[in-house]
Amino acid sequence: MTRVDSSWILPVVIAGAAALLTAIVGGTIIDLGPWYHSLAQPDWAPPDAAYGVAWTAIYGCTALAAVTGWRAAPHVRDGEWLIGLYALNGFLNIVWSLLFFRFQRPDWALAEVAFLVLSVIALIAACVRYSRAAAALLLPYLAWVLFAGCLNLAVVRLNGPFA
Repeated sequence: MTRVDSSWILPVVIAGAAALLTAIVGGTIIDLGPWYHSLAQPDWAPPDAAYGVAWTAIYGCTALAAVTGWRAAPHVRDGEWLIGLYALNGFLNIVWSLLFFRFQRPDWALAEVAFLVLSVIALIAACVRYSRAAAALLLPYLAWVLFAGCLNLAVVRLNGPFA
């Protein structure tokens, strides 16, 4: 009888829980109420339903990238550094939602999106050192954040100034 390697279970559970927690916290901050619906949107903005689909796929890819990169890290310290970058990225992701939706400041969120983009680039740069697959799994996230940044800029231009 062959013994199954179960060393992958804990990292998968932790990464999945972290992605789920980030999604839940971010989701509780998002308010698609009257203020949001009063904002002029560019013609190329996706329908509201597309965001949930996109973020679900992105969080799945991000969790898988975290596990893949962490498991490929040659030393515990490298893995801890990588997890720290993921934690920072999750924090920045939540801050963007807080600024845009709760504080109703798309202009502040636009400034913050630069830090979010840099954190995704830092994740990709860190992951590629250990696993090209992990880095590749983050490319849709980078593309989406860049797209969201462009959308954020369009909202600011169409609706600003904000007070």
